[in-house]
Parts: sequence; C-alpha cells; structure tokens
Amino acid sequence: MFRTKRSGLVRRLWRSRAPVEGDGETDRGTHGSGGCCMGKTTKVAKSNAGSEAELKALTHSILKKIKEKQLEVLLQAVESKGGARSPCLLLPSKVDAKVGQQSYSLPMLLYKVFRWPDLRHSSELKRLSCCESYGKINPELVCCNPHHMSRLCELESPPPPYSRYPMDYLKPPDSPDSGPSSSETGGTTYSAPVGLSDSLALQESGERAHWCVVAYWEEKTRVGRLYSVQEPSLDIFYDLPQGNGFCLGQLCSENKSPLVQMVRAKIGYGIQLTREPDGVWVYNRSCYPIFIKSATLDNPDSRTLLVHKVFPGFSIKAFDYDKAGSLQRPNDHEFTQQPRTGFTVQISFVKGWGQCYTRQFISSCPCWLEVIFNTR
Repeated sequence: MFRTKRSGLVRRLWRSRAPVEGDGETDRGTHGSGGCCMGKTTKVAKSNAGSEAELKALTHSILKKIKEKQLEVLLQAVESKGGARSPCLLLPSKVDAKVGQQSYSLPMLLYKVFRWPDLRHSSELKRLSCCESYGKINPELVCCNPHHMSRLCELESPPPPYSRYPMDYLKPPDSPDSGPSSSETGGTTYSAPVGLSDSLALQESGERAHWCVVAYWEEKTRVGRLYSVQEPSLDIFYDLPQGNGFCLGQLCSENKSPLVQMVRAKIGYGIQLTREPDGVWVYNRSCYPIFIKSATLDNPDSRTLLVHKVFPGFSIKAFDYDKAGSLQRPNDHEFTQQPRTGFTVQISFVKGWGQCYTRQFISSCPCWLEVIFNTR
C-alpha cells in the first residue's frame, strides 16, 4: 500500500509536468515576439522519444526517493500552478542528475520538468521572498518547490521600438508646444490628486505607514478605493485559491464592455508585488503577459519611457528607490507631476499600449493598475 500510494503520486506529478512548445500554455508563458523577457529564453522543440523516455525514467527515479509528505507538497504546488499556498520542499542541493550530456542539480531538474523546459542556468532564476531559502547562500538543504521560483526578466538592449513615448508628451503642461493633456495620454496626472488625497487620509486616520498604495482602473475609470499596503508582499488577483490581498473580483464595476469583462476574467492569479532590499519586484502569476512602465526601468540617459512586457512566471524589478532619487529631472513632465507620496508604476493586464499597439495610452487599456510608492 505504501509503495502504491508513492507510485501514484509520482505518476500524477509526471502527468502535471510543464508542456514543451506546441502545447499552447508554454507558448504564452515563455515565448512571443518582443518583450523584456525574451533575452534569455529559447524555443524548446518537442523532445524525441529517446530523450523523453530518459527524462521520465530519471524523474521517476528521483521522485521515488523523496518522502511521501514531500511528494504531496510538490503535487499541491504543481497541480494548483502556484495558486495554493505550499510549504518549502527542502532537499539536498548537491545531488546532480544527468540527462543526455547535460548535468543538472536536483533543484534545476525539478524546475525544468515542472515549470520551464527551456531553463538553462540558475542565473536565470529569482527566488520568491516567501521561500525559506530566500537570501541564503549555498545551504545544505535548498527549497526545490518550483512555484517558489520565478524567471528573471532581462531588459532588452537596444530598447524595443514599441511603446516609446515622444518627449513632446513629457513636456510640462505650461510649455508653449506641450503635447496632449495627461487625460489624453493616460498619464498619472489626472489620477494623482485622487490618489494623494486618499493616501494622506489613510495616514491622518492613524494607520501605520504604507510603503505604497494601489489603484485599479478600467479604461479611464477608477474602480474602488485605493488599497494601502503595509505588508512587505501583496497579491493582486481576480481569482486566486486561498487568495489573501487585493481581490479585484470583489470590486463593484459598472463597466459592461465585453473587452473589459474578457480581460478581467483573464487576470486570474494576477501579480505579486514585493518590497525587497534592492527594490520593488513584480512577479507575474497569471497565464497572460503584463505590461509595465516605470521610470527606474529606463536608461538614465534615455529620452523615452518604455513599456516592458513581462511573461507569465517572470519577475521584474519594477521600482528602484535609489534610481528614483537620481532620475528626478526638473523639466520632465513624468517627474514634476508625481504626487508628493512618491513615484508611480503603471501595470496593464493582458493588453499592451504604445506606438506599436492600437492603444497609445494606458487609459485605453481594459484593466490596469497604478502603484504609487511612498518614498519618504
């Protein structure tokens, strides 16, 4: 009976392995044209029968050596695709496995099998802050839970042609040849007074200091109140098993647009916003790309603000406090119009905006977020 249950868990895990190219889901998650996450990813062709059989035999062999309770933890994480909270899977870090001519550590093998078949090196990964192994260097036991990891989003160089904002749009409003008003561009100016007043009200009410506030928008209409964030990590989602955080599905929206309703339903597990020692990170937990604009993602000498595409399973450092201080340029509309509480980052779900999209400005996107950072 003991062996039967263990074998059953192993078989269920193998059936839940990450698909390779041609299975649809992986294509959405790791491939596409353009986007900041494309720097380190390569297309993975379907395995031939020999390598598939070898990988299956090796995976079964390793999994059968793992304790039954640990197999259950791994299965919970894999079958829920990271939606259910699962504890760390602590296993020896120095156990190597060989597939063909390539050797992998035990964690790397599990990450490749259950999340990213195209993963080549551990330098492509970022451990999530919820993991016990976060911040530890070369521990004897390392967490091998595939959903306690994310792929690092590599910024493109040179910048992509889409979503470049002409500097005319960034001139101060009183400039003689200024561009469209902020309400036309979808910038933060028209929403900043609302966000500022709400966030100041939170402080005056005696609540402990927040490090950011989040506003949810559907096209040009803000839905619900600002969400004040005090905890180091926040889940923003539409439908997340055991979800705890900012649930967009609970907000009352009067927008009946079919496109808005379709995108809203695709938000799914959404994103995770985390304040870490080196900055604020955004992890895309959903099944579709997100698009981010942040001043600290740009080259300091750049004359354009870019929108960066982040694929499912990838993380990007969306905001850097040190860079924010040095980037303030007195003649830039983007900076002079920020609320006193700090800088903002804009995040659109599913649909991008910019010069290579039909939507030129984020205010035309169906569902998007405005994150206002408190840098004081």
